[in-house]
Formats: sequence, structure tokens, C-alpha cells
Amino acid sequence: AWGALALLSCRVQAWKDAGLPLSTHARKYVKWTNDKSLGGIEGCLSKLKAADPTFVMGHAISNGLVLIGTGSSVRLDKELDQAVKTMVEISKTQPLTRREQLHVSAVETFAEGNFPKACELWEQILRDHPTDMLALKFSHDAYFYLGYQEQMRDSVARIYPFWTPDIPLSSYVKGIYSFGLMETNFYDQAAKLAREALAINPTDAWSVHTIAHVHEMKAEVKEGLEFMQRSENHWKDSDMLACHNYWHWALYLIEKVRRPSILPSLQASGAMLDVVDSCSMLYRLQMEGVSVGQRWQDVLPVTRKHSRDHVLLFNDAHFLMASLGARDPQPTQELLATLRDASESPGENCQHRLARDVGLPLCQALVEAEGGNPDRVVELLLPIRYRIVQIGGSNAQRDVFNQLLIHAALNCTSSVHKNVARSLLMERDALKPNSPLTERLMRKAATVHLMQ
Repeated sequence: AWGALALLSCRVQAWKDAGLPLSTHARKYVKWTNDKSLGGIEGCLSKLKAADPTFVMGHAISNGLVLIGTGSSVRLDKELDQAVKTMVEISKTQPLTRREQLHVSAVETFAEGNFPKACELWEQILRDHPTDMLALKFSHDAYFYLGYQEQMRDSVARIYPFWTPDIPLSSYVKGIYSFGLMETNFYDQAAKLAREALAINPTDAWSVHTIAHVHEMKAEVKEGLEFMQRSENHWKDSDMLACHNYWHWALYLIEKVRRPSILPSLQASGAMLDVVDSCSMLYRLQMEGVSVGQRWQDVLPVTRKHSRDHVLLFNDAHFLMASLGARDPQPTQELLATLRDASESPGENCQHRLARDVGLPLCQALVEAEGGNPDRVVELLLPIRYRIVQIGGSNAQRDVFNQLLIHAALNCTSSVHKNVARSLLMERDALKPNSPLTERLMRKAATVHLMQ
């Protein structure tokens, strides 16, 4: 689950010393790993609320993790809807610090789909309490969902000097900061910070993740493969991020024209990050001409359940890949129809507001590609290609849509689109030199006389 926080035992007194007292003891720790001795995240949250049902920060932590970690929506989940209402009601019955009030408001606002406003509230907390890990991580993940890359970087830059080595989790802040730097193309600075974090804690799977991204963005295939293999024993047990790190490993193999194995846990876990990774990997393999057999049928039972969610447009597009790949028209039609309805609904839900201009054209392009209409794919994607960042995800994850556009342009029949593929490939080669995948696409373009 994207941005999920494992709740592990840490020194409560150290947090008090850092100026972050809570109305009841809370133990939190950022590690991307479930502590099975505490029953994992779900067990931890249950114990947290059972210990003191009126502890408002316990409810804020619990609801925030469910919302940000799994992409659930109060609009769709009655149990979560009630949990958020309970949190708000409890907050009105007891004296809270301003920080606690802001946490409650931020989670409530995020649940309503207004991610930017939730980020503003978390930023208010960080201005007064720069070592509040919960506000830092929640805002970081929300910025990620919004495609706010500079905000994701700068939010950490503003608080980074306050995280001295004596504060618990300070090394993890290096990893969080490194990711924002990487997404805004400060590759050397990002890698340096991530390596500093790994020198302190080699099992920091998020810092491993940053370095995997850096090698991917720079098309350093050999270095990336060597790094992942060398570090694997340190992060393979990070059960909430290991699959995604293996996904990055697989991207290097695709660059080298080797078919990566799809990890069974990508289909089995049901965690949203693993689900979209599975869809993305299968789609990329298909574009490379690899037969994926019945793999789409394996994924579809998981994605079909989310056809009406529309919590994140990034997820919607990947769910659609699965129903199209499995050639099941029912979830395809359901997803498109309900997304269209969501795009016309009133309110402040940022994803619904973006659906009309970006989400729907993107999804329709996937449909047209499956239907063998490359000219229509180009007509739909070319005008929005610089807006797709707004659906969230990383540069590496959204590259699947860049590749879709290039493949469609290569197969266009219209003279209007004759030079689109050539232009896109020249641009890609300039931004990511020495990419074997780009070189293969250029060779394909040459066979249809586009690169002359």
C-alpha cells in the first residue's frame, strides 16, 4: 500500500522530548514492514483503539492509514465513513491541542477527496511541529497522489534541518526527502541522501526504492541490476514494499529484452500498489510483444472489485488495463460509465474534477489501443501528455503511458501523425540517453521510414 506506515514500538519519551506530546500514548514507526508480533497494521490499529476508544489521535492515525495506505473512500465504504464521523464526533467532546485538531481536519478533508486542502492542513502542522512524522508522511503521500512533485520535495526540505540524528526515525526522513529530489530530477543529490540513509539502516526499503528509480531514470541498467541484486537480502522482507522493488528490478530486465517473472504476490496480496504494479507490468510486456497468456484473468478478480471506486485516476487507468487485457467488457463499461458520472458530480473531490479533462481521455485511449485504433490513441493522448502527471504516481510508473503513445504513433496510418513517433523518440532519447528500450523503438521506427 502506497505510503503505508507500520506501527511499531518506539520510545514515546523521545517523541515527548521532541515537542510532540499526545493526549494518550501512540507508537508509530515508518518502515514499510508489518510487525507480525503485533498483528500487523490492522492488529496494531485495533489494539490502539481498544486501549482508549476516545483517543482522537488513535482514530486520526487509523483512518488516515486506511485512506492513504489503501486508497479507500468514505463515499464507497460505509464502515470507514462511520469511522471518520466517529473521529470527528470524539474531537468535539474533548480539549485538543491545535496540532490534534488539524490532524483530525486533515484526515476528514482527505476522506472527502480534497487532497490539496488536506495537504495545506498537514503543512500547517509541520510549520509549528517540523518533526511530526505523521503530518510529514501523510502530506508526502498525498502530494504523490496529486502529482505535486515540487511540493513533495519542498515539504521535506522545509523540515529536514530539524531532524537531528537523536530524533527517532531521522534516517527515514533522508529516504523520504531523496524520493522528492529524484522525482524532480536531482538524481545525484537524491542518490547521495538515499545512500546516507542506507548506511544508517540497510533495511530501509524506501531508500533502496529511490536508488532503483535513479538508475531507471538514467537508463543505468547494469548498475541498477547489480544494486538490486546486491541489496536484495536487506529489503526482501519489507513485505509492504518488496514487491514494488521487484517491479523496479523487472523494469531493468525489460530494458534488456528479457522477460521478467511476475511474482505471485503481485496478484495474491490485493494491496493496491501490488495490483497496479501487476497491471503495469503485464501491459508493458504486451507492448514489447510478449504473450502474457492467462495472466490478465488472474488479475481481473482483484481489479473488478474496484471498477466503481474512482479514488485515484492512476488506479482507474490500471484497473482498465486488466479488464481490457482479460477482454471482459462488463467491468470496462462499468468503470467508464461510473467515471463519467463521477466527473460530472459536484463537490471538491480533486480526482473527479480532473476526470473530465485527463482521466476520461486517458482511459478512452486505452480502449482505443485495445480496439486497434492507433490514430485515435494519438488524438486523445497527445493533447494531455503534459497533464498526465496530475493523476499521480512516479515518473517511472507513468512512463507506461508515454510508451503507449509512442507505440500508437508508430502504428498510425494518418499522414497527420506521420512524424509524431519520430518527435517523441528524439525527445525520449535526449531525456534518457542510452536506453535499450528507446533504441529498440527507434529501430522499429526506422523500419517504417520515420527516422530518416
